[in-house]
Amino acid sequence: MRIETNERLAKRNRRIAQYMFFASLGVLILGFLVTSQPLAESEEDVNLVLALLPALVLPTAVVMTMVSVRMTNLWVRPPRPEEVIAQGLKGISNKSVLYSYYHFPARHVLIAPQGVFAIVTRFQDGRIFNEGDRWRVRKNPLVRLLSVFRLDNVGNPTFDALRAAQILQAKLAPIAPDIEVQPLIVFVDPRVQLQVNEPTVPVLHADPKHTPNLKTYFRDAAREKRPTLTPEQITAFEEATLP
Repeated sequence: MRIETNERLAKRNRRIAQYMFFASLGVLILGFLVTSQPLAESEEDVNLVLALLPALVLPTAVVMTMVSVRMTNLWVRPPRPEEVIAQGLKGISNKSVLYSYYHFPARHVLIAPQGVFAIVTRFQDGRIFNEGDRWRVRKNPLVRLLSVFRLDNVGNPTFDALRAAQILQAKLAPIAPDIEVQPLIVFVDPRVQLQVNEPTVPVLHADPKHTPNLKTYFRDAAREKRPTLTPEQITAFEEATLP
């Protein structure tokens, strides 16, 4: 399998996440130092600024921290999706190509003899339940509260996967209008406990030690012989969508 990863984008966003973390920390420290200064009786303008500063510093620091946490979850937090997906697909046909971080909102795109796939990933662990297009996460109240600050709610992966497949389908239409893009949801953390019942979109583990997983899914899909891109169409797709 050939792997194409947008390393330039990944490295840039990892740096941004780190910069945002230290910047938000710096804003909080600066705000604390300034507001801890005693108010002077004769300097009304300075006192007004010192009184208003906490109202400006705190929201700014909160927004910067949330952006930093979000970026960290997507670009820094291990295990890295592009790595575990590639590992989970080990042994797939050498005619396959895995693209990572080129075709948003499909963060990962796989072109294989089994078809074309828009892959949406989730990094969450814990107990997660899916029935059809509905999702639930079982957490105790403390963990649920901490999730608000960690920004690690699972959201609705089904909606995200269908949307990613639809947008990728539109990009493919001029090249291969007869190819149907298939959505996939992949959980990359081996600690996750999935309970899936008749999912609208296939829900898989990246880790082959758990079921259902990428390896068995594509092994079974190989029997269906769905249409896929020819080498010439893959080249045209890359020329149209890769930088």
